[in-house]
Amino acid sequence: MTSPTVGHLRVDGADLRYEVRGSGPLLLLIPGGTGGASSFDGVAGDLAGEYTVVTYDPRGLTRSPLDDPEARQSVAQHADDAFRLLELLSPGEPALVAGCSSGAIVALHLLVTHPERVLRVVAHEPPVVEVLPDAADHRALLARVDETFRTEGLMPAAALFAAGLRRPGDEPPTPEPAPAYQPASEQPAARPEAELPPEAAGRAERTMADMPYFLGRIVPSFMAYTPDVERLHTLSDRLVLAAGEESRGELPYRPAAFLADLFGTELVHFPGGHVGLTTHPAEFGALLRKVLTA
Repeated sequence: MTSPTVGHLRVDGADLRYEVRGSGPLLLLIPGGTGGASSFDGVAGDLAGEYTVVTYDPRGLTRSPLDDPEARQSVAQHADDAFRLLELLSPGEPALVAGCSSGAIVALHLLVTHPERVLRVVAHEPPVVEVLPDAADHRALLARVDETFRTEGLMPAAALFAAGLRRPGDEPPTPEPAPAYQPASEQPAARPEAELPPEAAGRAERTMADMPYFLGRIVPSFMAYTPDVERLHTLSDRLVLAAGEESRGELPYRPAAFLADLFGTELVHFPGGHVGLTTHPAEFGALLRKVLTA
């Protein structure tokens, strides 16, 4: 696989690291969790045969440092970063956009605020829980996670958060799951880090270093975000709402299903669950290519 071209974009309060592969219409891939650009490594190379594929590390994560490490985060700010990337790399031409998890929330806000820059958005399991009828229950969960984080630390809070995302009645897997939204490719390995290839070891180290920021500032802000549902409805002809085939009933699945039903559009099921991007990359990439051009 050809190595990507790496660039840096200065935005308000941060320095964004991005990667570019291929040629053709621009496709911006917005990651969720703590995976950064590398969470798309399994699909970006194949997609680069048809598109100019842009991946990046969102502000504050992995290799995109904040000027102020304690700065508050917002969906609007992250969406503006995505807009700045489009302005830089696809000036004057609308682009295709796909986002996963918290990255899908960013993609929704980008569509609402800059529809002229977007040809189509694929939003895979955006956890916009405020659209759900039981949103108050999820606010209470986030409050418990925040309290646990402050009083007991990262891992107990991550375990509580992960439990809140499972479908009712599900037992936690054994061994205990990695923190929620963490791509499978980024989870710490069971074998000693010294045995990992250097690149994989570096990804695992960055992922764990980013977890306090993600759980402490991205999750509370992003899951409190309420999308402009009426505006999204008017733009639903260029919005593909997607979810994992194995995620049915889980919390991240439900907002996409709710919005698709509300808009009268198809909910596209991708292979795997919430992290199907990393567990089923070939199948995920093939379906993504299909829905981008449908």
